[in-house]
Amino acid sequence: MRILLLGEYSNVHATLAKGLRTLGHNVVVASNGDSWKNYPRDIDLARSPGKWGGVGLMAKVYATLPRLRNFDIVQLINPMFIELKAERIRPIYDYLRNHNGAVVLGAFGMDYYWVSECVEKKPLRYSDFNIGDELRTNADALRYRAGWVGTAHERLNKYIANDCDHIVTGLYEYDVCYRPNFPDKTTFIPFPIKMPPLSTSVGAGRVPSRVANGCTPLRIFIGINKERSEYKGTDIMLRAAEDVVSKYSHRAELIKVESVPFEEYQRLMDGSDIMLDQLYSYTPSMNPLLAMSKGIVCVGGGEPENYQILGEEKLRPIINVEPNYYSVYSALEQVVTNPSDLCRMKRESVEYVKKHHDYIKVAKQYETLYNKVKSEK
Repeated sequence: MRILLLGEYSNVHATLAKGLRTLGHNVVVASNGDSWKNYPRDIDLARSPGKWGGVGLMAKVYATLPRLRNFDIVQLINPMFIELKAERIRPIYDYLRNHNGAVVLGAFGMDYYWVSECVEKKPLRYSDFNIGDELRTNADALRYRAGWVGTAHERLNKYIANDCDHIVTGLYEYDVCYRPNFPDKTTFIPFPIKMPPLSTSVGAGRVPSRVANGCTPLRIFIGINKERSEYKGTDIMLRAAEDVVSKYSHRAELIKVESVPFEEYQRLMDGSDIMLDQLYSYTPSMNPLLAMSKGIVCVGGGEPENYQILGEEKLRPIINVEPNYYSVYSALEQVVTNPSDLCRMKRESVEYVKKHHDYIKVAKQYETLYNKVKSEK
């Protein structure tokens, strides 16, 4: 098949492309590299900074459109798959719809259905937008609500979701927001991860010698996106980690990485024992999954629903925390003062990612879906 993956979030499309190419498909990734993260792509659709950035990107996109024709499948990372205003994206979507085969919409991140369901129906006990029945009122949550509800973003999202051939959800959270609205054309497929070489991983059956030998300090890693720290709860997790490391400075050290490109992010992550990520999540997303593939234990989203949607009955490698400072502090203090289970969790982390998220296994699931969608056209 000829497959166009349009847009990027956290290396999802770039990694999926590698898996699909391994299966023999002709795949093109067109994106902005997810901004400063600079993920790889075949066609660059990055927007230049400054006043005329939008005009320049419009010109680039329209010049590129002839290269975005005659694909069997076009998959969009999000309704806002290009850094343009929603009203500018609508005719681009229509062009893609008219000059290609099937269109698949990805439910992989911020969009209208994610915002509105969490705000109105609250299918999750907690999320980026609610804690129980109470709505979060931090600046980022309010900004995203204002940006997606009752706006051109909402209209574009509804238009594409209703018009496209299928919708793929990448996390449990997104699935429970889309499936009630589109039960007949929503499919859950886990995010793809390319497993690292054994030399940089603990390996599914190997004991990580550094921890097994009682070496300290344990290395706690946290990546900070300055633009979304409060929204994702990184500010709370950072404070808890700093307090634990301050109290147990002889047992733990903190590695802080702030808004760096992907390649540097990976390099700085290597050698860590524990990773903190996304306080309000039920599930590990791309960055914690990458860390887990390297044998780094994730502290964050590991709710029962995460394992249920994957059909996982045995492995429990994630240190699940509730969305508050005390839960994070307690979890970190426990593992720092009693790291006896850390070796097991490191091995299980690698096994978990290999079992559910290996990029070729995931690509085969997409291949099956794409063939189904094509046959139904």
